[in-house]
Amino acid sequence: MPPRITNQVTWQQAELLMQPAFIRVIDNLRKQLDESAWKGTYQDVLIWPPNTTDETKALVTQLLQEMESATLEQADAVRERLAQLPMPHPGYHLCLQRQDQSVSIDLWEICYQVCFIDYTPESEVVDIDTSLIDDAGEVDWQRLEDKTKELVDQVFASLPEG
Repeated sequence: MPPRITNQVTWQQAELLMQPAFIRVIDNLRKQLDESAWKGTYQDVLIWPPNTTDETKALVTQLLQEMESATLEQADAVRERLAQLPMPHPGYHLCLQRQDQSVSIDLWEICYQVCFIDYTPESEVVDIDTSLIDDAGEVDWQRLEDKTKELVDQVFASLPEG
């Protein structure tokens, strides 16, 4: 799940950093892939809240499809049902493959690690890494690049040996 941001300043800082961080993550992953035996493909995925059953996922998917052809009255009824169900959020994964090994990497999770201090997927509330923002309130591109490169290097260092 995306981290919860609880105040306006943190939200504005996250808006400033997330897109540049995502671009740096993609670029650093590309550089690592160029030098590695791993082959990568990118995939859009749906990330469901923990403990969502397959039946609930199927129901939500069915209701979302029904929305596309529903009348106004039907759409209101479907929206009311959906409001009571867990909803997925979009994700973006890099799927790495080498011989018979495969690994999926959540790109947004890496971005969150870049932008926030001590971020983990279990983080309830997050704090922006303000060292990535210079005194003028702009992105510090060199610090952003350094932190991103370090995190992407760690991802590749943790891959199974082959």
